[in-house]
Amino acid sequence: MDILTEALASMRTGHPSSVRTNGRAPWGLRLPPVAGAGFHVVLHGTCWLVPLEDAPHLEPVALSPGDVIFLRDGRGHILADHPSTPAAVETAEQFQPGSPIGTVSVGGDGPRTSLLCGNYHLDQRRPHPLVRQLPEVVHLPSGHGRHPELSAAVQLLGAELDNPRVGSDGIVPALIDSLLLYILRAWLEAQPGADAEGWAAALADRAVAPALAAIHDDPAAAWSVESLADRAGLSRAAFARRFTALVGEPPMAYLTRWRMTTAARVLRESDAPLSAVAARAGYGSEFAFAKAFKRAYGLAPGSYRRQVRVA
Repeated sequence: MDILTEALASMRTGHPSSVRTNGRAPWGLRLPPVAGAGFHVVLHGTCWLVPLEDAPHLEPVALSPGDVIFLRDGRGHILADHPSTPAAVETAEQFQPGSPIGTVSVGGDGPRTSLLCGNYHLDQRRPHPLVRQLPEVVHLPSGHGRHPELSAAVQLLGAELDNPRVGSDGIVPALIDSLLLYILRAWLEAQPGADAEGWAAALADRAVAPALAAIHDDPAAAWSVESLADRAGLSRAAFARRFTALVGEPPMAYLTRWRMTTAARVLRESDAPLSAVAARAGYGSEFAFAKAFKRAYGLAPGSYRRQVRVA
């Protein structure tokens, strides 16, 4: 079971949106918060990402060609050729014939910077703990050989955007969609092995990773701390301590979380009867399932389905 893919799929509420941003120095663009997670890919030139006044704990970040920035909470920020350049409010994108995404052009007549900017539509009301444990701002420099697959995806994106051809309308969205997995994989793999913490360590841990895979592979199974500990090859107490330390919550709490997450996804994406949804979430009683779901989401399953379908 690919836990990273499953975790992201459980949060998705739509396809990513993106825009090509072209700036010529001096230029500055103030970008509002987005519902989900934001990202920027520097295709050509250099620039700075400058946090807004409401984030004094964050520092400006210098960006170079090939660099990728991921903003976990879609926080508002400024992009500019220099931290001191005044920033204008975001302008409306323009769509050109033959181009798979819109463009925004700002600035003067100085050196050019080109970026792919956008956001992934993720449900931040109940973020998966893997995503919640990420830094607010993930900066992945292009460094030679540092993240080869991510760099290759960025180069492919740049080539398609610079020279749109037959098939670009399908290729570009697919690359942007895949970029999120490359970003998170690169960040997870960049954590130092012996010093890795949280989910970066959990996914590589010989005891915790098999237990997580079992929960994701079959959330409806009658798992217990004992049965998961057996898979991990540890005593019940040792396994529970190790799982809680790395994942951030006890095994049964995470099992319940994933069961409810699985149920919510089925409710959003299908017309399966509530009895079938309950069974897929590991509940033999529709009443018990409805009670657990309402405790997690604040709505009965049927009300949740109607609400997300309207939205």
